[in-house]
Amino acid sequence: MNQPQDIDAQETQEWRDALDSVLEFEGTERAQFLLSHLMDYAKSCGLVSEASLHTPYLNTLSSNLSPLSNQDIVLFEKLTNCMRWNAIAMVMRAGKVSAELGGHIASFGSIATLFEIGLHYFFYARSAKRDADLIYFQGHSSPGLYARAYLEGRLTETQLDGFRQELSRKGIASYPHPWLMPDFWQFPTVSMGLGPLMSIYQASFLKYLERRGLANTKERHVWVFCGDGEMGEPESLGALNIAAREQLDNLIFVINCNLQRLDGPVWGNGQVIQEYEAIFRGAGWNVIKVIWGSGWDKLFEKDQTGLLKKRISELVDGEYQAFSANDGAFFRANFFGKYRELLALVSDYSDEQLKSELLDGGHDPQKVFAAYAAAVAHLDQPTVILAKTVKGFGMGKSGEALNVAHQTKKISADDLKHFRERFGLDLSDNEIEHLHYFKPKNNSPEMQFLLENRKKLGGFLPERHSECEKLRVPALDAFQAMLNDSGDREISSTMAFVRILSMLLKDANIKERIVPIVADESRTFGMEGLFRQIGIYSAMGQRYQPQDKHLLMYYREDQKGQLLQEGISEAGAMSAWIA
Repeated sequence: MNQPQDIDAQETQEWRDALDSVLEFEGTERAQFLLSHLMDYAKSCGLVSEASLHTPYLNTLSSNLSPLSNQDIVLFEKLTNCMRWNAIAMVMRAGKVSAELGGHIASFGSIATLFEIGLHYFFYARSAKRDADLIYFQGHSSPGLYARAYLEGRLTETQLDGFRQELSRKGIASYPHPWLMPDFWQFPTVSMGLGPLMSIYQASFLKYLERRGLANTKERHVWVFCGDGEMGEPESLGALNIAAREQLDNLIFVINCNLQRLDGPVWGNGQVIQEYEAIFRGAGWNVIKVIWGSGWDKLFEKDQTGLLKKRISELVDGEYQAFSANDGAFFRANFFGKYRELLALVSDYSDEQLKSELLDGGHDPQKVFAAYAAAVAHLDQPTVILAKTVKGFGMGKSGEALNVAHQTKKISADDLKHFRERFGLDLSDNEIEHLHYFKPKNNSPEMQFLLENRKKLGGFLPERHSECEKLRVPALDAFQAMLNDSGDREISSTMAFVRILSMLLKDANIKERIVPIVADESRTFGMEGLFRQIGIYSAMGQRYQPQDKHLLMYYREDQKGQLLQEGISEAGAMSAWIA
């Protein structure tokens, strides 16, 4: 498309200067609001926007938004690196018992910082002051959560050594599984795609409980960790519009964009982060991209030509994966080497510095903290955080960014020693050879940091509480009319169910706790009488007069409605029932 000629360059510059002024003195959030407001006004004037759903391949947030001190980061990294090691040791020790036990190493390597920033600073446990946040942990990364629980004293070495050996050694489950570990895991998540879908209805149900006055859920958040490959499941993306429609600002997706699925790249010929940005923005979500670590900030500042931004936008994910899989010399030659000016930009970096300092944003505690803080503060929209990481981060030649990373169950002795050096672990060669677990002393600064942070957030996570208020159910004789012989009159099972439901809704003890869930066939089953009787839950209430308002059983929506009408979505209705 031909670009129109600028007939008034001075006016154009004045608009740009005005935007620069807002960014400098009032920040990105105000600037974004003004742009959105102008776009809405332009549409009302009949102007058609050609604006893209993409933003540049850059971090959404500015570089100086994290309050973490240097000392915090040092302690944080020490602990996270301990967990990285213990997760590897646990899987490899299980492999020595039997190669069939398997387990996954690479997934936690990529997601460790994303988990740990949340567990140190954002994820609230159940306490006397509030109820717990709900967290859907990425299933294949369960070894990292067990490694943390070991440092916290919640799991023993014996239990770790029973990984995937629940019966023979009374060990711990391979994946998040509330049935096998009822006091630990909140949700089952390893059936990929179901976590994202269920979480949307879980977040909606928290709002439902609040609006009906059944529970105080205003401070609670639902966090969902999933992989970029997992988002390929239709269920993962199938209900995004529901979350936006209901303004579920208590819902935060964190997508671990390590650019790889089980066999290879998620989308090697494109940029999957940009694709997901467009999908989520189009569905009405707030999108935060965490692509570049802090080490890149000064390079972007030094880049006066714009070539660095051009370079990152022209590369595809298959190329980014190759940079992560190779050494600093390869990175220099193939990333920066295309333009002479970019080589000059990193002329004072050694090859080792290029690899160790220019990290992806998902491995940077400061960047992740800033993204989480912005997500929690955001109102009236669900948020997705697209965090770029490296699959198998730290595994070296045994698996880092390799296509075989997901299937890698063990690491060579040399790569384990490289891992020790890279992450500064105090392990001897003998301890590495025998895969000893590593745990700092209880009075060490890092252990005190770990326990104190969880104390501030109310206790340990993940943790599942199954106790609940006991309700007095109706006696059997309350249903005597249904138990009696109907004689010659036939009655369908559906009709019987609806009559029983009506009886329950009249019982003084439990009527407020009955939640009918319908996948858009109330009328088919003779349930339309409930529309007016108990109301249909709607996050917005009813902003229109229904067509059938003049009828006794009209379609009544209400913020305090009791019936959940999930539309033509059996998966959605099932997810609401699980919630």
